[in-house]
Amino acid sequence: MDRTSNFMPTPDQDVLDIQPLRTLAPMFPAPLGVNTFNVPNTTPPLIFVTSAGQFPGGFGAPGHPAFRSFAAAFGAQDAYGGQPASSRGQDAGRGQPASSRGQDAGGGQATTFADKYAANGGQTAANGATNLGASADSPIDVIPISAYRPTPPPVIPLDDDDDDNEHFTSNQTSASGRKIKRPSHLSGYKMSGGLGSDDNNGVKTKRNKTSHRKAGAGNEFTSVPLSSSNPREAVEEVLMNFEALRRRHLQLDVAQESTKRPDLKVGAVMLAHNLRANIARRIGVVPGIEIGDIFYFRMELCIIGLHAPTMAGIDYMTHTFGDKGDDSVAICIVAAGVYENEDDATDTLVYSGSGGSSKNNEEMHDQKLERGNLALQMSLSRKNVIRVVRGFKDPGCLGGKVYMYDGLYKIHESWKERTKTGIQCFKYKLLREPGQPEGMSIWKMSRKWVENPATRGRVLHPDLSSGTENLPVCLVNDIDSEKGPGLFTYITQVKYPKPLSSMKPLQGCSCLNACLPSDTDCGCAEFNGGNLPYSSTGLLVCRKNRLYECGESCQCSVNCRNRVTQKGIRVHFEIFRTGNRGWGLRSWDPIRAGSFICEYVGEVIDESKLNLNGEDDYLFQTVSPCEKTLKWNYVPELMGEQITNNSDDTFEPLPIKISAKKMGNVSRFMNHSCSPNAFWQPVQFDHGDDGHPHIMFFALKHIPPMTELTYDYGDIGADSSGIGSPGAKRCLCGSSNCRGYFC
Repeated sequence: MDRTSNFMPTPDQDVLDIQPLRTLAPMFPAPLGVNTFNVPNTTPPLIFVTSAGQFPGGFGAPGHPAFRSFAAAFGAQDAYGGQPASSRGQDAGRGQPASSRGQDAGGGQATTFADKYAANGGQTAANGATNLGASADSPIDVIPISAYRPTPPPVIPLDDDDDDNEHFTSNQTSASGRKIKRPSHLSGYKMSGGLGSDDNNGVKTKRNKTSHRKAGAGNEFTSVPLSSSNPREAVEEVLMNFEALRRRHLQLDVAQESTKRPDLKVGAVMLAHNLRANIARRIGVVPGIEIGDIFYFRMELCIIGLHAPTMAGIDYMTHTFGDKGDDSVAICIVAAGVYENEDDATDTLVYSGSGGSSKNNEEMHDQKLERGNLALQMSLSRKNVIRVVRGFKDPGCLGGKVYMYDGLYKIHESWKERTKTGIQCFKYKLLREPGQPEGMSIWKMSRKWVENPATRGRVLHPDLSSGTENLPVCLVNDIDSEKGPGLFTYITQVKYPKPLSSMKPLQGCSCLNACLPSDTDCGCAEFNGGNLPYSSTGLLVCRKNRLYECGESCQCSVNCRNRVTQKGIRVHFEIFRTGNRGWGLRSWDPIRAGSFICEYVGEVIDESKLNLNGEDDYLFQTVSPCEKTLKWNYVPELMGEQITNNSDDTFEPLPIKISAKKMGNVSRFMNHSCSPNAFWQPVQFDHGDDGHPHIMFFALKHIPPMTELTYDYGDIGADSSGIGSPGAKRCLCGSSNCRGYFC
């Protein structure tokens, strides 16, 4: 310790329950289960705490293969602890990035808030005073800040060889000065480099040569780099790769009747191959992550640097506060409803400390002021901002959760109180920093509308589909006095120029009741390359040039998992007035990556009659989409699969052209974006004409509620001046990679 303290704890104070008192030190776990703190001899030794996890002998155990990747990631942290014709033909496109939160949720303030925070050096002022907080029962007794000076763990540089030797640094010592031998179970993977890396905070390890090999003999994986240096694009790329791999793993596991969690397996693979963003822990804003972003797995928070632990709700780090010295403070918390949190207010959160609870009532005990709890108390004194992630029930999956990043908060009070289970629990009251875009409030507002649509204000029409859709389609104008889009007939099915009965039939399967992933005799699975295209929850696994669903010619039931898009829409849509792009489309529900959104419905136009009715601003044609859409599928190398010339990663134009000018559905209101959040997928189920499939839209990524739904209209080879073809229109999407024009 660099300062002395005259503090003397009294017997009734809740300090760490370790004897003798003179050896007290903060119980932050040693990195990777080894005490590597290099502390001067004048300092009492730190408490040794292993970070083996919650599941001895299971996933969290040090000997488990997947744990090696997680341990390298956690470092010294506790690893467990369409607009109308008038507008679409004129300056059609989006006026802002893919998310529309900015126009409805104060998004225009996001940059201002971040800049203000950055100007303050990434931290807030610290006056060094200890705030014991107002007490509901009693305040938390805390040892003065000067009594805690945990030394940050040293970097462990390891060679990038493919041998099994262990590597150490010459100054790798324990608190007693003895050299430490690195245990064999920590021979992990190389995690250095990448977006936001920090040589002073990363842990360098070597790649295990026996892990994740390709199917081909003699081939080894190499690190898969991120293709973009733009923080936002890099984060989206990491998340897209995670979801693609997870869906593929789930597809294989279901076929093999495996019960392993694919999210954890994929997380280990991605960490092993350095497919992650924002490696260094930090206080405050994380580059590339926006308030209101949603996630479906805790592992997603980890691989993008938002919240490192995959189990623990409190993420913390050692930070230098100028001349005030170093302290371990909280940097992010996840409020997911595990403890008795008070999280109904949109700007206030009463967060319960960790520990004390157990499934076995006999093992329950009072919470201790250590690890995450101690870091939260230090954050009260240091007044640093803390990222807050809120957890909600997934409206689309029974028992599932959706996590939303709600922005930066500060702790204003702390106290102890007895819970319903009878244990003493630490409580921390956090207040949201002003000037941030809305996050949780949008979620609560949209859920209220879903439960009672009459509570939605500025409604022009409660159901534009007049009952023809599964759910009402609301028409809203919060912008101006426009009373609605131009007249058109709302239909829910594509109108072909000839009856379906006269078209080539599609051969069906002979499966009884339902098609099963493990059934190698399923004809529809064979049409789709040997696997059913959807997961059990209806998520599209891979983008394909053409996808086949079960239809009327199949013997399986209507509840077959291979019947998704033909059942119609399943989300609450809202057609709304945009600021400069006419009318747009968004949803009150969160939409998960790979989910079916809607079909592009209209009249199928013959090529010879294409230009007879003049310019058509609602014409869909298969023009090459953006590269992100083409690269939506998983990387075969990361699955240990052979690299093949996959035609699904290339664009295949189709002769079909659909006009929604006179008749159509919600899809006619989807605007263009050069950074879209949806893509189109050809699907067949009711006929066998390969040139005229159904055009179905799927979510390219997780889409938060009230975010505008967009897709890439296509690029038809605009020249360097940006003028391109005669039909090119100026793009207003506002994304960082905007092409300027679209077809």
